[in-house]
Amino acid sequence: MRQSVFGRLAGYEDVNDAERLCRDPAMRWVVGHQAIASSAASTSQMGRFETKWLSRPENLIALADLPGQWIDKVHRLRPPKVIVLDMDSSESPTYGDQEGSAYNGHFGCTCYHPLFVFNQLGDVERCALRPGNVHSADGWRVVLEPVIARYRGIVKRLYFRGDAAFANPEIYEFLESEGMGYAIRLPANSILQSKIGYLLKRPVGRPAHDLRRYFASFSYQAQSWRKPRRVVAKVEWHSGELYPRVGFIVTNLARPAERVVAFYNQRGTAEQWIREGKGAIKWTRLSCRTFAANAVRLQLHALAYNLGNFMRTLAMPKAAEPWSLTSLREKLIKIGAKVVSHGRYVTFQMAEVAVSRQMFNEILALIARLRAPPALA
Repeated sequence: MRQSVFGRLAGYEDVNDAERLCRDPAMRWVVGHQAIASSAASTSQMGRFETKWLSRPENLIALADLPGQWIDKVHRLRPPKVIVLDMDSSESPTYGDQEGSAYNGHFGCTCYHPLFVFNQLGDVERCALRPGNVHSADGWRVVLEPVIARYRGIVKRLYFRGDAAFANPEIYEFLESEGMGYAIRLPANSILQSKIGYLLKRPVGRPAHDLRRYFASFSYQAQSWRKPRRVVAKVEWHSGELYPRVGFIVTNLARPAERVVAFYNQRGTAEQWIREGKGAIKWTRLSCRTFAANAVRLQLHALAYNLGNFMRTLAMPKAAEPWSLTSLREKLIKIGAKVVSHGRYVTFQMAEVAVSRQMFNEILALIARLRAPPALA
């Protein structure tokens, strides 16, 4: 398991990479135990481990729970007062005859359609692989409910954000029953447009060169809703554009309309984290034949992503705050070193190219603080 996760974090996302990683001194020390003296798992061993053993239903269920268990351990070190959950889907293009892959008209390709839940720090709380032709919100309860169950009774302030794909009364009712605040994008319709008709008229006079932004808040009940809910509208008039840009958000938050929109707009960071997962961790590399094996690969990629994000948020000095996961990998993880083996220890001699001696000492000090104190005798 360590080899699977650390290998992906270092940029080796394929099982075939185990051919060289099994002899790599750093990977052998990461794996530990017998691997230190001999070698880590070979390509055939890694293949059987990921596609045969981990793909069993009971093991896949346990694997899907691991990101949340890791996050709970982090929260014991850094207890959160507020948790904001962002749910979003993405595409993982396929190029062969993978089981469950299908053409998706929205993305315009043959793909899988995984679903992710992030917290406000960028950690993957839970994810699930889905066939390529399902709706963006398909299976939302299976992914979201276990996450909320972990925080139930522990964190008092829980919030949810989602785009228009999650504008579903079942989701509203579920979040309200859990006592969660939410802000979800609502698709426009003629009734919503009529509620803000006075804001859709072009301002009198010459068109302004600067952006003009207006907000409104009103009560609205769709036919499929059991009760009316608050809707916040944002209208933007841009220079050189004939018509305004209009957006609607359904929410149960009591804060002013401007603050509701600002809170919802922060969900854009979830799309950024998905791009980092694609770029740095390569979690779109789902090239196995069976659906279960590709589901395992996605979970392993998510664990590698979380490990890198924990490193970035818990064990990096101020100077490294702007680093992306790609920068973290290229400057600190996937780097060359001279390995000197002694009788009782191994020394890794690294050049001060991207990471200075002082920064590396700061990183080691931050990691040391994360270790649990020794038990009292």
